[in-house]
Parts: sequence; C-alpha cells; structure tokens
Amino acid sequence: MGSSSTTLFAIFLLCTFQQKGIVDAATFTFLNKCSQTVWPAILGHPPMETTGFELPKGGSRAFQAPTGWSGRFWGRTGCTFDGSGRGSCATGDCGSGQTECNGAGSTAATLAEFTLGSGSMDFYDVSLVDGYNLPVMVDVSGGSGQCESTGCAEDLNILCPAELRTKDGGACRSACDAYGSPEYCCREEYGSPATCKPSAYSQVFKNACPKSYSYAYDDATSTFTCTGASYLITFCPNHQSKKSSKPSDATANGSESEGGSGVGSESGSMPEAMLADGSWLANLAIGGSTRTSSFGTTFQIVSVVVHLASTVVLML
Repeated sequence: MGSSSTTLFAIFLLCTFQQKGIVDAATFTFLNKCSQTVWPAILGHPPMETTGFELPKGGSRAFQAPTGWSGRFWGRTGCTFDGSGRGSCATGDCGSGQTECNGAGSTAATLAEFTLGSGSMDFYDVSLVDGYNLPVMVDVSGGSGQCESTGCAEDLNILCPAELRTKDGGACRSACDAYGSPEYCCREEYGSPATCKPSAYSQVFKNACPKSYSYAYDDATSTFTCTGASYLITFCPNHQSKKSSKPSDATANGSESEGGSGVGSESGSMPEAMLADGSWLANLAIGGSTRTSSFGTTFQIVSVVVHLASTVVLML
C-alpha cells in the first residue's frame, strides 16, 4: 500500500514539473517592421517546429522554445520561393534552396543568438561577427535579472566599407568573410583574446551599435543574461528607437522603449553579474579549471563561449 502511494505521488510530482516546464518555457516572438517581407531563419538544437518561414510586413509569429534550446535567428530578404517552397534569397540565404533552412547557416547576416538555461540564466546577444543585413533588436518580456534589450537598430549598409559590400549592396560582409585571414577571423596565432584585437572594420560595427558583438573576442558589453523570460525579435525597429542602441540612452528594463525597441541600461554591472551567476559557463569554457590570470580574461572566455554556443549545433 505504501509503495503504491509513493508511486502515485512520484507520478504527480513528475506531471507537476512537466506542466511547470511548459509554462516557464521561453517564447520567441518575431515582428517584422521592415518595409518588405522578411523570411526569418532558425538554426538551433533541439529543433523547433520550423527552420524558416515567411513573415510579411507588419506580421508577427511566436514559437515556444524547447528546454535548453541553443541557436540563432536571422532575417532573409529578397527571397523568391515557388509553390513547393524552393528558391533562394538575396541576403541571409541559407543555401538550402528552400524556405526551410534544414540546418544550414548563413554569412553576411545580423544574428540574434541565444543559449537558454534549464531553470537557470539565459544568455543572448546580437552578433555582427558574420556580417550584417538588417537592423535587429531583442527585447525581453518578464524574467528576472538584468534582462536588458540589445541589438543594432542602425542601417549599417549605409556605413559599410566599399570592400565589404555585397554586390547588390543589400548586406555588409565581415572582414573575416571577405578576406579569410587569421587576424580578421581570430584563428591560428590570433586565436585568443590576447592576440586577436578589434580591427578597423569591426570598429565600424561597434561604433554604430555598441551593444552588439563586433568580433569574436568582443567584451562584456555584448552578452546579456535573464532568467525565465520570453523574447521579442524585431526586424527593422522604428526609426526613433535608433538612439536607444547607444549605452547612454539605454532604458533600465527589458521592455520595449517609447520609440519602439530600445536597449537596456548601461552594462557596467554586467561583469559582476556574470561572475556571480555565470561561473558555471566559465568553468565549462576552460574544462572546469579555475586557472585564470584575471576576471577580465575569464569574462572574455565566457563571452566567446556564449557567442559561439549556437554554432555548436552545426556539429550535432
């Protein structure tokens, strides 16, 4: 009798936790404020219900993320697909030849990257490391912690150096993509924070969008955390929100600012929060070792791991 009661109680607890997991799961909502249709692309693990879809001007669509999801989102533009979903895009193209990306990535695209915690902190950023094609902002709904908004509301295609522009001018390549040299790609002898420094090209991105990742070893101003939140990814946020992408104009919370999508408060407290709550990720990055010369080095490693976490899904 006691054994049966214990079993029933265990089943009850399991169902309760499963239901709680459903309630607490992060929701990603995509909003298109561009003057054209955007085809959002999704690359991540575990799989979502789609890896690519059409989002008309003014349209929105929401997805619930699987627990522990890690990956990236970006917008494709100038796409032409036939009735069977076959075709290609002018910018951000997956290379899959279909509306669905089916595990294929892209370069010269603005990326919104996430690593969701399982009952712990989410890590997220907007990255220009692989280039730029659209203004993208990430705003936070609910959750606890800093939960700042971030992104790049500027039109970097206007600022793009001529040698990095794509043929049609619809996107701006990264210096790594354009030249493939170790110093721009932060690899080989430049594969560490000590040897890979911001280039003149990455500084163009960083100056325009100081909250966004601009190169592989970008600093603490580019990675953000929140717990138990849902996220709004806006393509082409309102023009008046562009000023909000500067740290000095940041809002104090993750809700959408008066002009559309703002960014959160200055990230001066970010290193302290990461040290207190994100040490598990630093240990993961260095194989559990605590041998670091300073907190700055540790945080750089953490930032890089968070930024690259969505890339790991390519190998899964």
